[in-house]
Amino acid sequence: MQNITKVSLSWELHQEGIPQTHIAARVGVDRVTIYRWLKGIQRVGNLEEFLDQYLSAKRGERKKRKIDGLLKVWVWELREKYRDCCGQKIQYFLKRERGLDLGVKTIYKILGEKYILRTRWKKNQPRGPIPEALGPREVVQMDTIDFGEVFAFTGIDIFSKETDILLRPSLTGFDGYLFLKQSMERRFNKYVGLLQTDGGPEFKEEFVRHVLEYAGRHRIASPYKKNEQSYVESFNRSLRKECLGWGKFKVKELPSLTKEVEEYLEYYHKTRPHISLGMRPPIKEDTVAY
Repeated sequence: MQNITKVSLSWELHQEGIPQTHIAARVGVDRVTIYRWLKGIQRVGNLEEFLDQYLSAKRGERKKRKIDGLLKVWVWELREKYRDCCGQKIQYFLKRERGLDLGVKTIYKILGEKYILRTRWKKNQPRGPIPEALGPREVVQMDTIDFGEVFAFTGIDIFSKETDILLRPSLTGFDGYLFLKQSMERRFNKYVGLLQTDGGPEFKEEFVRHVLEYAGRHRIASPYKKNEQSYVESFNRSLRKECLGWGKFKVKELPSLTKEVEEYLEYYHKTRPHISLGMRPPIKEDTVAY
């Protein structure tokens, strides 16, 4: 039975006083559809005019909405500008730089036209148990904190609780490498068993090329699982709470901020007690001079 026949029959049954639920069962459509048909006929005044409008609306398939070519270019440019960032970050940058709101699903659709994207299955593959340490230099976790125009690279030995910090004006793989080199040479004795980071751009490219010079293995923590980076995340909170706060800084403030951070590291290692270390600081005053 064609839809126009169903509409006509529905109207006839309605005029006979048959309930809409029974009409729906008779013509084989949803009760809500019957309600809309009847309301439409009542609105235009007669069945014939409603059927004319109904047929006009149904002629031909709707053309699929095309995504503007310039919009695609902007999405691709943001992907490359911000080092293969995810759809959520592209959405953020698109809003900030172009004033445009675009759904993440649409962004990934655009990216899929040019790039080979990781599948959800691959992204969520098991990465092995969360590393534990039975001694110093077995596991070091690294992370970064956004302070506006200044970024803090942080690292912690999860057993000894020794830490290091480097402030940089950018968040690139080269900045990550500079922190890797500094922290390993002045804090972590030049080599650790396992180094764990998140999957940010600061821990790729130059960082990846050099990481195995200082670590037996490099592990990338599972995304969106803070517990895998719990030690360094805890230290990040301490750094904010006890030193730099939650504000934003300008690049010109780097020298003074670096001095403040170095003073905090001195306090953190030699004075500040740690519950997990039996209420003692990570470094005894008479063993290591920072």
